[in-house]
Amino acid sequence: MLAAACLACASLPLAAQVGDSAGYLARMDADGDGRVSLAEYQQWMGYAFDRMDADGDGVLRGDELPGGRGAPVTRERHQAALAAGFARQDRNGDGQLDARELAAPPAH
Repeated sequence: MLAAACLACASLPLAAQVGDSAGYLARMDADGDGRVSLAEYQQWMGYAFDRMDADGDGVLRGDELPGGRGAPVTRERHQAALAAGFARQDRNGDGQLDARELAAPPAH
Protein backbone atom coordinates (compact mmCIF):
# COMPACT_ATOMS: atom_id res chain seq x y z
CA MET A 1 0.00 0.00 0.00
CA LEU A 2 1.05 3.59 -0.44
CA ALA A 3 1.49 4.01 3.31
CA ALA A 4 4.10 1.25 3.32
CA ALA A 5 6.04 2.90 0.51
CA CYS A 6 5.83 6.28 2.15
CA LEU A 7 7.19 5.03 5.45
CA ALA A 8 10.55 4.51 3.78
CA CYS A 9 10.56 8.01 2.35
CA ALA A 10 9.42 9.63 5.58
CA SER A 11 12.11 7.88 7.54
CA LEU A 12 15.13 8.81 5.42
CA PRO A 13 17.81 10.33 7.61
CA LEU A 14 19.11 13.70 6.53
CA ALA A 15 22.42 12.13 5.49
CA ALA A 16 20.59 9.93 2.98
CA GLN A 17 18.66 12.78 1.43
CA VAL A 18 20.27 14.19 -1.68
CA GLY A 19 19.36 17.54 -3.23
CA ASP A 20 19.65 16.59 -6.90
CA SER A 21 18.48 13.58 -8.88
CA ALA A 22 21.95 12.73 -10.21
CA GLY A 23 23.33 12.59 -6.68
CA TYR A 24 20.36 10.54 -5.55
CA LEU A 25 20.84 8.11 -8.42
CA ALA A 26 24.55 7.78 -7.65
CA ARG A 27 23.81 6.83 -4.05
CA MET A 28 21.16 4.26 -5.04
CA ASP A 29 23.12 2.81 -7.98
CA ALA A 30 25.02 0.00 -6.23
CA ASP A 31 26.53 -1.45 -9.42
CA GLY A 32 27.51 1.93 -10.90
CA ASP A 33 25.78 1.44 -14.25
CA GLY A 34 24.09 4.85 -14.17
CA ARG A 35 20.62 3.38 -13.63
CA VAL A 36 18.68 2.05 -10.67
CA SER A 37 17.18 -1.43 -10.87
CA LEU A 38 14.20 -2.58 -8.83
CA ALA A 39 16.53 -4.51 -6.51
CA GLU A 40 18.70 -1.42 -5.94
CA TYR A 41 15.60 0.71 -5.36
CA GLN A 42 14.17 -1.76 -2.85
CA GLN A 43 17.51 -2.06 -1.08
CA TRP A 44 17.91 1.71 -0.77
CA MET A 45 14.32 2.45 0.17
CA GLY A 46 13.96 -0.64 2.36
CA TYR A 47 16.60 0.26 4.91
CA ALA A 48 14.06 2.42 6.76
CA PHE A 49 11.97 -0.70 7.31
CA ASP A 50 14.97 -2.47 8.84
CA ARG A 51 15.72 0.49 11.11
CA MET A 52 12.14 0.59 12.38
CA ASP A 53 11.82 -3.19 12.84
CA ALA A 54 13.13 -3.06 16.40
CA ASP A 55 12.50 -6.73 17.18
CA GLY A 56 13.77 -7.94 13.78
CA ASP A 57 10.72 -10.11 13.09
CA GLY A 58 10.05 -8.73 9.58
CA VAL A 59 6.80 -7.06 10.63
CA LEU A 60 6.32 -3.46 11.65
CA ARG A 61 3.69 -3.38 14.34
CA GLY A 62 1.95 -0.30 15.68
CA ASP A 63 4.63 0.66 18.17
CA GLU A 64 7.32 0.42 15.45
CA LEU A 65 5.42 2.58 12.94
CA PRO A 66 5.67 6.36 12.66
CA GLY A 67 3.19 7.80 15.14
CA GLY A 68 3.29 4.62 17.21
CA ARG A 69 0.19 3.05 15.72
CA GLY A 70 -1.28 1.56 12.60
CA ALA A 71 -1.93 -1.76 10.93
CA PRO A 72 1.04 -4.14 10.83
CA VAL A 73 3.23 -3.95 7.70
CA THR A 74 5.13 -7.05 6.64
CA ARG A 75 8.44 -6.84 4.81
CA GLU A 76 6.75 -8.52 1.83
CA ARG A 77 3.98 -5.91 1.75
CA HIS A 78 6.54 -3.15 2.06
CA GLN A 79 8.63 -4.61 -0.81
CA ALA A 80 5.47 -4.91 -2.95
CA ALA A 81 4.61 -1.26 -2.27
CA LEU A 82 8.14 -0.25 -3.24
CA ALA A 83 7.85 -2.29 -6.45
CA ALA A 84 4.57 -0.54 -7.30
CA GLY A 85 6.19 2.86 -6.70
CA PHE A 86 9.16 1.85 -8.83
CA ALA A 87 6.82 0.85 -11.67
CA ARG A 88 5.11 4.25 -11.50
CA GLN A 89 8.51 6.01 -11.65
CA ASP A 90 9.70 3.86 -14.59
CA ARG A 91 8.05 6.02 -17.24
CA ASN A 92 9.65 4.27 -20.21
CA GLY A 93 9.03 0.77 -18.85
CA ASP A 94 12.61 -0.46 -19.24
CA GLY A 95 12.87 -1.84 -15.71
CA GLN A 96 15.47 0.78 -14.72
CA LEU A 97 15.25 4.31 -13.34
CA ASP A 98 17.45 7.06 -14.70
CA ALA A 99 18.03 10.43 -13.03
CA ARG A 100 15.12 12.04 -14.88
CA GLU A 101 12.69 9.31 -13.82
CA LEU A 102 13.88 9.57 -10.22
CA ALA A 103 13.28 13.33 -10.26
CA ALA A 104 9.78 13.11 -11.77
CA PRO A 105 6.74 12.63 -9.57
CA PRO A 106 5.33 9.09 -9.84
CA ALA A 107 2.65 8.53 -12.46
CA HIS A 108 -0.73 7.73 -10.93
